[in-house]
Amino acid sequence: MVDAGGRGLVAVLGALVETVTGQAPVRGPRTASGKAAKAPVTVDGGSVVGLPVGGTPVEGVAEGGLPAGGLSADGPLDCPEDGGAGPAFEVIYLLEARDEQVARLRTRLDALGDSLVVVGGDGLWHVHVHVDDAGAAVEAGVEAGRPYRIRITHFATESGHDVRVQAEPAQRAVVVVVPGDGLAGLCTEAGATTVIARPGEPPASGELVDAIRRAHAREVVLLPNDAALRHTAAAAAEQARTEGVRVALVPTRAAVQGIAALAVHEPDRGFDEDVVAMTAAAGATRYAELAVAERQSWTMAGICQAGDILGLIDGDVAVIGADVPGTARTVLDRMLAAGGELVTLVLGEDVPDTLADALEEHVREGHLAVDTVVYRGGHQRAPLLIGVE
Repeated sequence: MVDAGGRGLVAVLGALVETVTGQAPVRGPRTASGKAAKAPVTVDGGSVVGLPVGGTPVEGVAEGGLPAGGLSADGPLDCPEDGGAGPAFEVIYLLEARDEQVARLRTRLDALGDSLVVVGGDGLWHVHVHVDDAGAAVEAGVEAGRPYRIRITHFATESGHDVRVQAEPAQRAVVVVVPGDGLAGLCTEAGATTVIARPGEPPASGELVDAIRRAHAREVVLLPNDAALRHTAAAAAEQARTEGVRVALVPTRAAVQGIAALAVHEPDRGFDEDVVAMTAAAGATRYAELAVAERQSWTMAGICQAGDILGLIDGDVAVIGADVPGTARTVLDRMLAAGGELVTLVLGEDVPDTLADALEEHVREGHLAVDTVVYRGGHQRAPLLIGVE
């Protein structure tokens, strides 16, 4: 296959031949694949090579296309169709590193290969480079910070297809079940592997096992973020252990507990120490959510009617309200009555930002020294999730 540069060279040489000889070059017969047909030409030493036929003779050039004096048998008689080989591997990974470390990384990777792209900021970078020594490219990332999601592709020359080379497994990873795509993006940015639990479609143990495999790590911390998924998650963890993965199940019962656990995750700590810290952070986070009553029913807070807004604290209905803002304020006051330093709000897809602003103001006015963080949860079952740490 001839690239654009080669075609340009052919056009220039053709114009030169026409200028010198006064005759336009004649294209020879083509094969079914579109390549020039080749005729045998004898050169010094009796070697036979294929050269295009049908060309116009040029002064000093024999009819077969060789110089009149012939070529040495040791001379270059043919050219590879691929135009020469480049680096053998494509290396891609995400990297947690400081700006000054990334500057040094760029310099080192630039010396190792080509097609270098390093983009990102605020401590998280995407690295792409073509190199012959894939290990050196990954080692450069390790020296600069913490690389993960490493992908190495070998540019195969025989099959014409990329051959994926399995990278070494990471030492530790976190797998998180989340109720919406918004939190999935948040957890992914933090380096976790996510499984989205769609409304009414809780993930099966097989999906959790697949996520553990995708994490590609020797040690995995599993955060189910739903009390109803505890047994499913336990089955998935047991299956993964039979495959040689060390799995710890932190029994988080809500997404806000998973966020708290992920916030204290530290892969450089010992595995047991990390699991204990994540479990403690999750356990110290009280959780609540708002829901819309589907029918009249008895609850711990009294009788609710269809359409009422229910405030559930730690899984039990504690407040029955008429609207989301009022119910949310009441739930927050009850949770903060026992103390707290940080409020986490996760808004559903259809909840306006004005609700978050109003609740932040309510917390600021009624509860001193309490901070509030707000996330968009995307398409989730509950219009509002609340966490208090």
